[in-house]
Amino acid sequence: MNGFENLLHIYDFIRPFLDIGVMAFILYKAYEIIVKTNALQIIKAAIVVAMAYAVALLLHLSMLLWVLQKLAPGLVVCFAIVFQPELRKVFLKLGQSQWFTFGNRSRHTYVDTVIIAAEMLSKMKRGMLVVFTRHTKIDDIIETGTRLDADLSSALLVTIFGHDTPLHDAACVVQNGKIIAAGCFLPLSEQYDIKKTFGTRHRAALGMSEISDAVVLVVSEESGAVSLAYDSQLHYDLNPNQITKQLEKLLEMTPAQKTIEDTIDENKGLY
Repeated sequence: MNGFENLLHIYDFIRPFLDIGVMAFILYKAYEIIVKTNALQIIKAAIVVAMAYAVALLLHLSMLLWVLQKLAPGLVVCFAIVFQPELRKVFLKLGQSQWFTFGNRSRHTYVDTVIIAAEMLSKMKRGMLVVFTRHTKIDDIIETGTRLDADLSSALLVTIFGHDTPLHDAACVVQNGKIIAAGCFLPLSEQYDIKKTFGTRHRAALGMSEISDAVVLVVSEESGAVSLAYDSQLHYDLNPNQITKQLEKLLEMTPAQKTIEDTIDENKGLY
């Protein structure tokens, strides 16, 4: 009995720390989801309504309190309708989140191969879209294109995007060092404040990053700028070093793996 009581005393002692730790973890993950889905607008709208209610309560504005109380159910429905795209992204991110993982542990290869092709296409002023998959399954996107299951190479990418083939206007999906499919159609971004100068490729790249955790590399046909889209954000006109570092960080490629893939590329006689 004394042993059980001791355990209870120990639990009572650590319970506040456990409570704070769990709450901090939930808040951290919630912050990650909010940042990655641009759901800040929902929070701002909720704060405005809460402030209006607080002012009415503090100043005893009975009419405003009555109106807010009567409109409360309708406001919830309005929130769901007005912020439907943002709420959809939140639940998508919630479903695909790796809750007990603070970094992507999957290993992807052939980053240099894609960057070499991107530089070549950039000089040729040819557009390019390459989707690097991570955790989220995108089978529905893959099904919109043509299955290839081909080894990834700079030559193949330049062939697909460098000429007016039936596949050059859409995206390639890369997974585990292979081009799974080409000619895949991506959803366009739902962001209303995107620059009007961005064309369909950039909107598609951003749209893909909004519904999944994929990383999308895009080459502009007009300017030749090479950009990356991930976590609902577009990072425009990056140089090769920036792209390499970001891709290796996002796809968690180690230097040793990079050396191995360079050896494979040399043996295959890639560009």
